[in-house]
Amino acid sequence: MENAASGSEAAEESAPIPLTEPTEGTPPVVTDPATLRAACARLAAGTGAVAVDTERASGYRYWPKAYLVQLRRESAGSVLVDPVALDGDLSPLVEVINGEEWVLHAASQDLPCLAELDLRPARLFDTELAGRLAGFERVALGTLVEQLLGYRLEKGHSAVDWSTRPLPEPWLNYAALDVELLIPLREKLEAELSAQGKLEWAYQEFEAVRTAPPAAPRSEPWRRTSGIHKIRSPRKLAAVRALWEARDELARKRDRAPSRILPDSAIISAVLADARTAADLQALPVFGGRVQRRYSSHWLRRLQAARVLPESELPAPAGPPEGPPPVNRWADKDPDAAARLAAARTELTSLAEHHRLPVENLLLPDLVRRTCWQPPEDRSPEGVAETLRAGGARPWQVELTAESLSRALHATA
Repeated sequence: MENAASGSEAAEESAPIPLTEPTEGTPPVVTDPATLRAACARLAAGTGAVAVDTERASGYRYWPKAYLVQLRRESAGSVLVDPVALDGDLSPLVEVINGEEWVLHAASQDLPCLAELDLRPARLFDTELAGRLAGFERVALGTLVEQLLGYRLEKGHSAVDWSTRPLPEPWLNYAALDVELLIPLREKLEAELSAQGKLEWAYQEFEAVRTAPPAAPRSEPWRRTSGIHKIRSPRKLAAVRALWEARDELARKRDRAPSRILPDSAIISAVLADARTAADLQALPVFGGRVQRRYSSHWLRRLQAARVLPESELPAPAGPPEGPPPVNRWADKDPDAAARLAAARTELTSLAEHHRLPVENLLLPDLVRRTCWQPPEDRSPEGVAETLRAGGARPWQVELTAESLSRALHATA
């Protein structure tokens, strides 16, 4: 796919300018109610959309909550808020920004933890999603800022432990830069989308992200343990489940990322080795460490419980079906479905290339698979359109794809 060009040519002509700190300097972190009220007064006096970002402690903490909230608004400057120091009470901020348009990058990552703080946008502009729809091959924030605005952002602290207190000044500088250019980036992307005739598509996508319900919990999350494909018997699967659940309980209690309590590889190695004693367990990688030795009895009790579990309580070799089978099995299970999917992929790829956008943004791959595996009785464009709408496709997607998908659904092996 070619890059969108009209909005980026000028920025590409010269070397990007390094942006190592915010224009007005890195603001102090808001940690008390009085300072929060003052910051909210500045934001309320500002104009236009509000740039918003969060920093979480993914990989360090169990709960995906926000440990820092960054905001910026025209004429108000940037604000850094510590929700932990404020006990999660950001009600003055709720009053100021919940009725406004927010600009975020990869909004679906930040909206859930913001909602936990009662922060919810009235309207949304997602710069990452806008970049995808505009046809940019790389849509990381730094890449889009460099290509469209001619600045190179200071990066490098995205994977640090944001639950650390006090937060180091270089981290705060990085966090403030994440909202420094979101508003001008929004303006460039909006102009690009308008020039390509895709602005209405983008607004529909943003609204879908804004109003998306919380993700439903998986019925058997332990089956996602990395390396579980090595485990064949129901009895050993029960042991994986037992260790996964024991780890999850500890992780919740201690608010630690599960992988920091016990990595998936250690769970699989303990089950494959059929460890029965502390010596057996401690002879394995990871379990011989000082911290893990303290938990040996905890893990062994769970493994022993799995060994004596009644047959009726053992897990099935495979989890409950969640949609169609893997695509590589379609040719054997249902050759006509495989033919429909191949035709659909050809049709949709051609459409996506014509409109210069990723095929997965043209129509969700899972919706395509489900429709091809179990097509509607009415395979006309109108019948397919109804199926797509029921599956969550937006109006612009239905309009573009219903006819092509209808043709594909008539394909047979």
